[in-house]
Amino acid sequence: MSDSYDGPPDDSPSHSVFIDDEVIAYINDRKTNFRISTSCGGPVLLPVSYKPAKPTDIALTAGNHLIYISMYQARYIDHIHMGLIPYHLHPLAEGMF
Repeated sequence: MSDSYDGPPDDSPSHSVFIDDEVIAYINDRKTNFRISTSCGGPVLLPVSYKPAKPTDIALTAGNHLIYISMYQARYIDHIHMGLIPYHLHPLAEGMF
């Protein structure tokens, strides 16, 4: 079952955020938290080891881990999907690295 967030407005985007099951599985397999941040190509979902969370981020539960969303991206994000993971990280999903 996919997760969605409808938490309190002081710690969330002002709307629901749907997280795909595939993203939750991907994050759980990596055993780490992730962060959605801004890149030149739009929002990206990266491990916190690449892009650490900031105190101003909004935290969403995704399976056994958290997805932090940049306060700048939070108002625009309503669906967290595999397309937010940069292509160079997809081989990690295949177990190639």
